[in-house]
Amino acid sequence: MIDALARRYGSALADITLARNSADRAKADLATFIDVLHGSADLRNFLESPAVDRHAKQKVTEEVVTRMNLDPSVRNFIFLLVDHRRTEALDDMRQAFQDELNTRLGISEAAVTSARVLSAEQREQLTAALERRTGKKIEARFEEDKSLLGGAIVRVGSVVYDGSVREQLTRLREQLEAG
Repeated sequence: MIDALARRYGSALADITLARNSADRAKADLATFIDVLHGSADLRNFLESPAVDRHAKQKVTEEVVTRMNLDPSVRNFIFLLVDHRRTEALDDMRQAFQDELNTRLGISEAAVTSARVLSAEQREQLTAALERRTGKKIEARFEEDKSLLGGAIVRVGSVVYDGSVREQLTRLREQLEAG
């Protein structure tokens, strides 16, 4: 569950990036910075340590964000988090930022689990069908689950569309038993 603080920070970053038309780049840059932060225990410990003074943290942060050539909004956001000792909440803030952008831009996320890897064409067709069904732009994540007999299961928000072969067989059995 994302707390109110993370939502405030995520909303503020969404305000700025949408005003600057840089939401896509900001989203990618923030994810990249978080990956770097998670990939370096030394950097994470340095930025989160209360024993390290503010000036030293700013200097290291400046070097890191300059090398990464981050979007100015993300760069300033990271400086703010470091100054306020909030880097430990960065994952929640990223999720809050993503949720806020999706809400404002009318985008829904879909998790698609299929029995086998879908081709690019199948992914496009499925995404287009979901957009028609929901009336929203869909950002889909695809994964494979070999335990499925066939078909796919799609989750959009709290709605689940179960098109798996197992579910179709269950419905057929229920119809035969009722009829």
